[in-house]
Amino acid sequence: MDTTASRPRVEFVTFGCRVNQYETQMMREKLTSDFEVGPSTSIVTDAYVINACTVTALAERKARQAIRRLRRQSPQAKIIVIGCVGDAVVQGISTLDEVDLVAANTWKTRIKEVVARALAEESGVLPITPPQAMDREHISCQAGRVRAFLKIQDGCDRACTFCRTTQVRGASRSKPIEATVDEAIGLVENGYPEVVLTGINLAQYGSETDTLATLTHRLLRIERLQRLRLASINPYGIDDRLIDTFASDSRACPHFHIPLQSGDDRVLRLMARGYTRTFFLSRVDQVRRAIPDATFGADIIVGFPGEDDESFAKTLDMIERVAFANLHVFRYSPRAGTQAAIARDRTPEAVKRERAEQVAERFHAVQRTLLETYVGKSMDILLEEPIAGGWRGYTRGYIDTHVHTAAVYHPGEETTAIIVGAKNGRLQGVTEHRTGKC
Repeated sequence: MDTTASRPRVEFVTFGCRVNQYETQMMREKLTSDFEVGPSTSIVTDAYVINACTVTALAERKARQAIRRLRRQSPQAKIIVIGCVGDAVVQGISTLDEVDLVAANTWKTRIKEVVARALAEESGVLPITPPQAMDREHISCQAGRVRAFLKIQDGCDRACTFCRTTQVRGASRSKPIEATVDEAIGLVENGYPEVVLTGINLAQYGSETDTLATLTHRLLRIERLQRLRLASINPYGIDDRLIDTFASDSRACPHFHIPLQSGDDRVLRLMARGYTRTFFLSRVDQVRRAIPDATFGADIIVGFPGEDDESFAKTLDMIERVAFANLHVFRYSPRAGTQAAIARDRTPEAVKRERAEQVAERFHAVQRTLLETYVGKSMDILLEEPIAGGWRGYTRGYIDTHVHTAAVYHPGEETTAIIVGAKNGRLQGVTEHRTGKC
């Protein structure tokens, strides 16, 4: 007897950061005992759960577009919006139409109740509830991925003037080390060779005794773990102990994505970022002294209120000084409820577009020079997906690499490649030998 047809079907749509991607997987796993989870061509979907982001206006716009599309596609289905947009709606700083039920981030650990209430015809906005202990958040897999995201921290105690995170995610809190290690062991045993530690503000992980360095040291004791990587970490979270931990074990991937936002001290003060360009550069220099092959990524906002030509020029200078391997560029968009949204010294949209183009041009030139330094070197590549004539994967320094090979591989295997070229922001390699299946 087929019992699946009698169980309601739920599909997820996810927008935003690695934390949201982790939380969607957590919600999927919490629903599997009572619901069919995932798309189907033969079974009607009863509810869509949209895990939405509110950090930028573009992120919210994508969520609204998805809502309208799903409402047209499946008018009978319940549409549930959960996550940061949910918090923003509850607080009255965002609005949503054509939605059956809205829930804040704190409901994610209670997603089974949220879906049940929507299917029982409850509608409107669920009240914000106190956050649950983070050891209740756990995943065992991430379908379709080679690198598993592991959320270890949530919230933020800072209040950058452009950011809604403090409003919608609450105060900083951390997952206990033992719970994190147990979760990581499970992911490795389930076939994930690389674990990526993620959070809203990794720099605020832990306490005076249970620090991020302590956690990474413990995780590196997991024998079958091949790679451990940090997602994004603010510069004040990079201390001597963390650097020493990454320098002492080759499995700790030497890539540091450090949000910069601006290269100008005056703009950084307006943003309330809590560091200077000198401090940022000091962190980069200290990492490079300990880990010569380290690479760096960053986020940059152009067109922030008060950013003049001189300020912007200092941002361009920082791109060259650091020689970023990866860069995310955002044009500033005011977010209701943030301090910067009421600033008067606005940058015209045309200027924002021009500056974003200049940043991209400068970055691509710097990146091209950096990638050319790898030509002729032998590098370990973790293979993620097949492409024409070979495989696509990433170096330990998180550089996208296309490996040309006739050998048979599987996702999650690691191979050693000779780098023969650099093109379009990625390395080109050929296999030297196989290292065996993970």
